[in-house]
Parts: sequence; C-alpha cells; structure tokens
Amino acid sequence: MTTTSAATGSAASGAAGPGAATAAPPPLSARRRWTVLAVCALSLFLVGLDTTIVNVGLPAIGRGLEVGTRDLEWIVDAYTVVLASLLISAGALADRFGRRRVFQCGLVVFGLASLACALAPTAGALIAARALQGVGASMLSPVALAIVVNAMPDPRERARAIGVWASVFGLSMAAGPVTGGALVAAFGWRSVFWVNVPVVVAAVLLSARFVPDSRAPRARRLDLPGQFLLTVAVAAAVAVLIEAPRIGWGSPGAVAGYAVAAAATAGFVLVEHGRAEPLMDLGLFRRPVFTTAALGAVAVFVMLTVSLLLTTFQLQHAREWTPLAAGLAALPMALGATVCAPLSGVLVSRAGPRPPLLLAAWFTAAGGALLLARTFLVDDAGPSGTGPSDGVLHGVADLPGLLLALLLLGIGFGFANAPITNTAVGGLPADRAGVAGAITSTARQLGSAVGIAIAGGLVAGASPADLTAAARPGWVVVTVCGLFLLLVARAARQR
Repeated sequence: MTTTSAATGSAASGAAGPGAATAAPPPLSARRRWTVLAVCALSLFLVGLDTTIVNVGLPAIGRGLEVGTRDLEWIVDAYTVVLASLLISAGALADRFGRRRVFQCGLVVFGLASLACALAPTAGALIAARALQGVGASMLSPVALAIVVNAMPDPRERARAIGVWASVFGLSMAAGPVTGGALVAAFGWRSVFWVNVPVVVAAVLLSARFVPDSRAPRARRLDLPGQFLLTVAVAAAVAVLIEAPRIGWGSPGAVAGYAVAAAATAGFVLVEHGRAEPLMDLGLFRRPVFTTAALGAVAVFVMLTVSLLLTTFQLQHAREWTPLAAGLAALPMALGATVCAPLSGVLVSRAGPRPPLLLAAWFTAAGGALLLARTFLVDDAGPSGTGPSDGVLHGVADLPGLLLALLLLGIGFGFANAPITNTAVGGLPADRAGVAGAITSTARQLGSAVGIAIAGGLVAGASPADLTAAARPGWVVVTVCGLFLLLVARAARQR
C-alpha cells in the first residue's frame, strides 16, 4: 500500500471545506462516493502496476534496445526514484491548486510519458520517459487518496474505502509480472507502456465527470530547496548502488557518489530544521516507533523487488522460459498479496498492528529461506558449466518449491502494509499523521529502488549458468527483510 496514507492529513483537513468556498458542498450520494473511489483506485492501480510490470519485460527490453543490466536497472529505477522524491511535494501542490486539477495533470503527464516509453528508440530515451512517468505518478497516489478521504466523511465508510484502496494496490504490485508477461509474449515489450494510454484517457474523462474538486483550507508552502536536496540525495544513493559493482566500490566515481549523497543529506537536514513548514517533519524520526516503521516499509519493498527481479532473470535467462511463463510463475505471489491485504486491515482494526506484522515477518522469512535453500539444490549449469542442467531439480521438477516460496512472500507482503502504516501514524495528531504517511510512502518507493539496485548488481555480468549462485545473497537479503519485521512488530507493541 505504497500511498495509502500519503495524504491522509491534508485530506482530513480538506474534508472540512473546499478551500476558498465559505460553505461546505452538499454531501455526495453513496453511489457517487464509491464511483469516486473506483476512479481514484484506477489511478492507484496504474502506479502500482508500473512499479513491477516492467520487471518481467526487462530481458526483452535489453534484447530490443541492445543494452545490458545497468541500463535495465535505470529503466526501472528512473521511475521509482522520481516517484519517491516527489510524493510529498505533490500533496502540497494539490492542497494549494486543487486536488482534482493536480490529479488530472498527473494523469496527463503519466499518459504522455507512457506514450514516450512505448516509442522510445534508445535506452536513454526510455529512461528519460520513465522518469517523466514518475513525475506523473507522484501526482496520482497521494492526491487520489486525499480525494477519496475528502469524499467520504463517515469514518466507517472511509475505513472500508481505504481497505479497498489497500487491496487494489497490493493486487497491482503483485499482478504486474503476470500482466507484463502476457503483454510481452503477445505484443512485445512496448505493449507494457501502450496499455497505460487508454486507461489514462478513461480516467481523465471519468474524473472530469464524477470527481469533485477540493483543497486544504490552508495550503502548505512549497519547500523547493528541500525538494531539490531530497531528490539529489536519493538519486545519488541509488546511482552508487547501481554503478559501484561495475566501477568498483572504492573507485573515484563511487567515492564522488558517496560524497554527493552525504552532502545532499546533510544539507537537507539543515534546510528542513530551519523552515517553518518543512517538506519532511524530521521530528517524527525522534520516535523509535515511527523510524522502525519507515525502515520496515523500505524492507518490505526491497523484498518484493529483489524477489521479482531475481526470479525473472533466473527463469528467463537460466531456464529460457518465455516472459508469459515467467509472469505466470508470479501468480502465487499475486494471490497471496490480494487475499491477505484486506485480512491484514481487519486484523489491524480488531487486534492492532502487531499480529499481522508477526505473520508478515514469518511468512516473508520462510519464503526467503526456502528460495535460499533452493540455490543449493538447483543447478542451472550442465556438465560443461555452460548450459542447462539435466539434473532432477532442473526445469519444472523444482517448480512446486518455487511457487510455494513466492506464495509465502506474497502472503507476507499482503500482511505487512496496513500494520506498517498504522504503526507509523498511530498516536499522532491529524496534522502530523498525513506527513507521517507520506514519509512511509516515500520509504516504500525508496525500498523499490534499492531492491532493483541490489538485484541488478547481483546478476549483472553473470552467465545463465551462474545466475542461481549469483542470486544467493539476494535471497539472504529477502530473509533478513522478513526478520526485520519482527523488530517492527516489537516496536508496534511498545507504541
């Protein structure tokens, strides 16, 4: 649920009135309210889908544009880095200029960027278009949630709506590989971007017809210096993770990257402490519960992206599976996430965040451990060390173990998101809960970017015969991410 609380605070305040208007607008009918949710959930589905749909198409993109793993990592991370950097500012823009206007602007930018991705002649053009997609996506998720919360003043109805919201995002993230595999197999890799265009057109028309406009009674000031420094810090950190395995962790380029990331981070902290209305409320990090929850959000999405990317590369490169077959292999993960996300919301409302966090921790750790164990049993190299093995565990013989592991990870992912958000914002006043939700949303996207960088660094340059062994540290990371959620659960108990 990358953005479920990104704008809750501003939306809650926006529910008090539409900004400049002196009288509250008449309440929407029940049918209209749930139509608003459907339109906004459609945009959330696009954002989540584009976070993972490209993963299964990366080998085909690499062949089509004749690029290696490093460029492929940037094709994914250009989207997530920009999205992570701009989420908080997008909420401030919507509060100031109107949520529907910013939402529609985000849709248009996202649609045009998707068109540019589909037509990109080179890897550089595709990376730039993906970054533009991230700009558009940043104006969709938090703003759409603010619209939904503003349209549903009844707390119980709003809780049900946010539960649906969480389920849609979990479905979109986990369904990305399946959808991408089917599209790549049927129409080629460019179709994973073409498919966005008609959906965006429909969303623009529906939002103009059904979505009411709203804005906060008092809009926050834009923090342009803070926004710039945050973007530089995130981009520099991810760049080092992607490029350092190639150029060397101690090379001059890597050292320069460390220096830029450290300087931008220090500058960001100084700027934020000196502003009356900072982009990010750093005081929240003085609360161990919040800090642990934010790190938990990073861990969950590191787990997800590492798992998807390593599985995709191993199945398509080492096993020579088609994109469709590799995408279908992720169906258990999609199923686990879709079923368990709403169950997690119910558990949080009845028993608090700790029980679903414990379930998320153990299921995730078990899935990672099973995938790690498989690397010692499955050999992708034949007797010559260059081709597929004829061993009993090769091909489909070890498929049940893979599917079980991905199901466990999907269950863990489904149970994790709602309690992490609840832990981050629980006990905070409304004016800080929205910012806390936005920070955890940013943390999730940062986790996606870091996960791609980690997985790409592991498989870059590895031959098909060596991919199973190369992926081994990645499965250790996935297992550790699951165990870290135990700390988040402990912090939630002490809240």
